[in-house]
Amino acid sequence: MLNYILQRVGLAIAVAFTVSLAAFLLLNIATDPAYAIAGEEADPEVIEQIRIRYGLDRPLWVRYLDWLTGVLRGDFGVSYYWNKPVATLVAERVGTTLTLAFSALFVTIAIAIPLGAAAALNRNTWVDRLALWLAVSAQAVPNFWLGLILIILFAVMIPIFPVSGDHTWLHFVLPAFVLGASSVPPVMRLMRTGLIEVMGSDYIRTARAKGYRGQTLLLRHALRNALLPVVSVLAVQLGQKVGGSVITESIFAINGLGRLALQSILGADIPTVQILIFLFALVFVAMNLLADILNAALDPRIRIR
Repeated sequence: MLNYILQRVGLAIAVAFTVSLAAFLLLNIATDPAYAIAGEEADPEVIEQIRIRYGLDRPLWVRYLDWLTGVLRGDFGVSYYWNKPVATLVAERVGTTLTLAFSALFVTIAIAIPLGAAAALNRNTWVDRLALWLAVSAQAVPNFWLGLILIILFAVMIPIFPVSGDHTWLHFVLPAFVLGASSVPPVMRLMRTGLIEVMGSDYIRTARAKGYRGQTLLLRHALRNALLPVVSVLAVQLGQKVGGSVITESIFAINGLGRLALQSILGADIPTVQILIFLFALVFVAMNLLADILNAALDPRIRIR
């Protein structure tokens, strides 16, 4: 088990390094940071002075090593747009994004697990078909469209929840539903498939022969084993929620990392954009690593590969 974990950690570090290199190179090659700071209408002399002042006249590989060294020390640089340390901007908003991500994951679990279980226990019936239809519909609906519809219905026509902001838990209800609904289809289908497979296994038939029925059979024997692959998938989904919150936070005007990323892109704030890309990727890599470790812990056959 230890060797497997070390291999996965080494692979995760290599992926994180590759992402950091790609983010830095793409942003610094596609756009001249000096123009981003001074503006395209600035005089060439002013742009050259800015280039010298910020060290942008140095070779690209030297700037990358300086940036990577600073990131490892916790120094993310200074924002061109807000003129503040990027680490301060991230620290001010990371809590909001994590709150939204965990709330969205709760929505996914609350909808997908019961829906998948109901579909599996009522296979090939109208319940199964309805659950699959709901899953397909949720996957086909874009987040921005669903968010606008929910705002019209439950914030304008029926003013139950606030339209925007992040001051109270009520502000997170609609965005959490929007962000969590996109993960319902894969989790629901995995839950359905896993429970169908478990219900047809030998130990379930043995439990039935011993007289176990209904909720006792489902909760004590079937559901626990069917949830094993779902747990690892939920870890990956949490990483996607953190990195995929840009649209949802923008629609509901939530001051999290997603909205910060959009504002930084519009403001050509390269230091902030590149660190956010790196952090989003790092969270996703970490959640994939956690999923791999959970899979190996739950299924010993994976460690032998």
